[in-house]
Amino acid sequence: MTCTSGNITMVLCLWFVISVCNLHTNLAELPKFNQPTKGDETLRFLVVGDWGRKGDFNQSQVAFQMGRIGEKMDIDFVASTGDNFYDDGLKGEDDPNFSESFTNIYTANSLQKQWFSVLGNHDYRGDAMAQFSSSLRKKDSRWLCLRSFVVNAEIAELFFVDTTPFVNYYFTNPEDHKYDWRGVTPVKSYTASILRDVELALKKSRAKWKIVVGHHAIRSVGHHGDTQELVERLLPILRANNVDLYVNGHDHCLEHINDDKSPIQFLTSGAGSKAWRGDVKETNDEELKFFYDGQGFMSVELIENYVEIVFYDVFGQVLHTWAMSKQLHSAM
Repeated sequence: MTCTSGNITMVLCLWFVISVCNLHTNLAELPKFNQPTKGDETLRFLVVGDWGRKGDFNQSQVAFQMGRIGEKMDIDFVASTGDNFYDDGLKGEDDPNFSESFTNIYTANSLQKQWFSVLGNHDYRGDAMAQFSSSLRKKDSRWLCLRSFVVNAEIAELFFVDTTPFVNYYFTNPEDHKYDWRGVTPVKSYTASILRDVELALKKSRAKWKIVVGHHAIRSVGHHGDTQELVERLLPILRANNVDLYVNGHDHCLEHINDDKSPIQFLTSGAGSKAWRGDVKETNDEELKFFYDGQGFMSVELIENYVEIVFYDVFGQVLHTWAMSKQLHSAM
């Protein structure tokens, strides 16, 4: 199933996708959306996560800098790594938090592009399925959130993965939180289905670059650390299918870690609002290339054989840059 990015076509296509969302376990392929670029054989986008706080905790300041950098880069779209609305997701399709934390915050002209979003654990604490609703797209046509899906952006494909149901802790120790598991249970078959679908999509992909986006980290030295369920179940699939980047949020920081067994780069961009100062796990990990415990976001620029990743702080200052030639598979 392939959709174009025109608003009318996207809305019609989204209606169909949502109608079959609860039948995910029976689907052989992930929903796919075509995201045209500017035709100059480049792809540029921003990544932000853990942001939706009605402008508080410097969310508005991060949004301002995203707008500035987005204009400078002439970005094609924005990727959100989840925890889109705090503290407990949306209450429903008419929750004003959608406008107060999204539409009214990301107002820069450069950010009036498609936003592709996944759910985080905080989103599951509310009405998770409200974020899939076509009514939100009627309120703001930039919004597109599904459980797991693929974005074909010409020289790259982005594979968005619903990682929250993989984490056993949310089921065994929910504490005082109530999670919206509609469409997810039985969880073992649901997560197995996601893995099958992602593996199939990766194997079929002929994109120059393969980028996987999820909420939870595979590797992190932040507060939550590695997500062991993803290390055991998802990481082998990524390694076997030549994935270049794994991008996540969840830890409220910015970080860059190399994989020790493949060219995969683990990139955390979960600093869209509230950050956790000083909350870092002790590590002797030689693969850690960058860690920052403040607010900010990340940019990605791709051409056929070259990628450049840049992390920015709340003032728009460059904190860390990493680039690689795909032909050489060596950092520069």
